[in-house]
Amino acid sequence: MSARTYLLAAGAFAVGTSAYVVSGVLPAVSDELGVSLTAAGQLATAFALSYAIGAPLLTTVTGRWDRRTVLLAALAVAAIGNGISALATTYPLLIAGRIIAALGAAAYTPAATLVATALLPPAQRARAVAIVFGGLTVALAVGVPAGDLLGSTIGYGGVFGAVAVVCALVAAVVPVFLPRMAAPPPVPLRKRFAVAADPRVLIVLAMTVIGVLAVMVVYIYVSPLLKATAGLDGTGATIGLLLLVYGLGAVVGNTWGGRAADRFGTMRTLFVVLAGIAVTLATLTLTASTVVGAAAGLFLWSIFSWAFNPPLQSLLLELAPTGGLVLSLNASAIYLGTAIAGVVGGLVIGMGGVLVLPIVGGGLVLVVIGLLLTLHLGSRRAAPALARVELAPAK
Repeated sequence: MSARTYLLAAGAFAVGTSAYVVSGVLPAVSDELGVSLTAAGQLATAFALSYAIGAPLLTTVTGRWDRRTVLLAALAVAAIGNGISALATTYPLLIAGRIIAALGAAAYTPAATLVATALLPPAQRARAVAIVFGGLTVALAVGVPAGDLLGSTIGYGGVFGAVAVVCALVAAVVPVFLPRMAAPPPVPLRKRFAVAADPRVLIVLAMTVIGVLAVMVVYIYVSPLLKATAGLDGTGATIGLLLLVYGLGAVVGNTWGGRAADRFGTMRTLFVVLAGIAVTLATLTLTASTVVGAAAGLFLWSIFSWAFNPPLQSLLLELAPTGGLVLSLNASAIYLGTAIAGVVGGLVIGMGGVLVLPIVGGGLVLVVIGLLLTLHLGSRRAAPALARVELAPAK
């Protein structure tokens, strides 16, 4: 793989850390600003919703920009947003910083994915997506533990300041190693959104929202879940180590998902991955009854969960080869699913308790499998019809 692809992954790590580190600094924000943990938690909601709304809009606005310029601007905006967050002494200013940082991340990730796929041959497209999103998985693996560790020593301002520096450093390196890459040919706005209205694309976007919801409805509340199954203290070091195990599984799964999609095809890989998510979720309350079992269960669940995105994005690019808008919509779908998960998880806990969450997550995965099966059967019916049209003799 090209070193340029790994540079794009470094940028994804920078903007991804900006998103994930919030979970680790919530206690510091609560203490330093004198707000409740619930209010501090809205920082993550503000980031997710801003990303979901901003991704397709920014992709459209920057559609005719040179790709390198888009990456530089996105990293600069992310650095500014995190810088504002670092200096914020009031809650509203901190929210504003989170929104600006989210807009930078929303512009960066779809652009970086497109550049990565353009730098490599089509046969390695899913692997290129996996490398870029590998930056996000590393951010997940280290972002939350690092935020928790550093937040108590240097405060949330120091943590966000460090993230701003990382974004700025990557931005400084981008012009050195990445060539200018012209924007794709201009596409009329109506045609651009017509691609996004393709029923097949809409099915895949629905799969993203529901699939992310299925995973995050459990992950967001994994600490109380582990307390209920294994009797672990939610503030103890053991929980931090288990979250690190989950993060390592994410790195493995993201890499495996990209390689499998390139070798075996996107549809086949997605069926296997979704089956794995369903099984690991259905058995999580049993496997997580001990610390060792929880580590194994979280690791396997994370592998399958993070193997989901590379073949899914590759499938989108198969459906819409000039897929800047659909990739940004998929990024929005990811954060929309995350934002919904917190609300749905709270409702489920209120009605049935935390142990019901994996069952709900598994049921949602079955819905995603049903959508994928619908897409697969539709494509099989369309292929013979297309072949008959192509083979019909000219009159």
